[in-house]
Amino acid sequence: MSKVIFVTGAGRGLGTDIARQALVAGHQVVATGRRPDSVLKALGGEQDNLLVAALDITSSDAAQTAVDAAVARFGRIDVLINNAATFQAGYFEEISDAQMRAQIETNLFGPMNVARAVLPVMREQRSGHIVTISSIAGLVGQEFCVAYAASKFGVEGWMESLRYDVEPYGIRTTIVEPGFFRTELLVDASTSWAELSVDDYAERTRTTKAMWQSMNGQQAGDPAKLAGALLNLTELAEPPLRFVAGDDAIPTAEAKGKEITDQATASRSLGSNLAHDDAA
Repeated sequence: MSKVIFVTGAGRGLGTDIARQALVAGHQVVATGRRPDSVLKALGGEQDNLLVAALDITSSDAAQTAVDAAVARFGRIDVLINNAATFQAGYFEEISDAQMRAQIETNLFGPMNVARAVLPVMREQRSGHIVTISSIAGLVGQEFCVAYAASKFGVEGWMESLRYDVEPYGIRTTIVEPGFFRTELLVDASTSWAELSVDDYAERTRTTKAMWQSMNGQQAGDPAKLAGALLNLTELAEPPLRFVAGDDAIPTAEAKGKEITDQATASRSLGSNLAHDDAA
């Protein structure tokens, strides 16, 4: 069945693949990005079932304007795919306060801005599906990823809790946790490097930055296949709360689950007798 699918970050990478495949499948697509001309070019130009809209996700006003345009054109929004994100790489002490705040502003408050504009539409419809691209870094902290992981851990908590808010209105939520895919997250337009320098970190920063830069375009995951899987997921009557995507991500998520279980078990002895003692 044809749906109206609203995609953020549609100008390149995974967002372009999602929008392109949705159009081929016969859906009506709202493809958004900071540079709408680039989005339109990436998707092959004007099409009857395509609306390209300017959207800087860090602006709540821009999000509302894009959503209003989508409803004016197509009458509804069935699926929101929060895809736009950036990667702030570096060790914590070398990431400035401004860089850390910008990372959270884009990767956490950005999807919130768009969802806040979309949710009244979905509540009125009594149906909808919000899909937010997190990362395996939203489950497992990694070296050189402190800012990115912080933003994606925030996405995880927000989306997991949002489910309870919106399910009574027929709205479903899904968190997507990809491993390493060739999504262009590591291109210069999406990646920023720590702007401070601390002598103790200097050599580690040099070698780790070079390692990350060498990975661009070499990741095992195919974003076109991920886009297809996401569109299949939006067709499910009961979509999953989580979709762990990629052969590298699944064992990492399984190991994290076991680690938490083991730590909870060990905490029984560490945290014994913490309950209120009525006899005291």
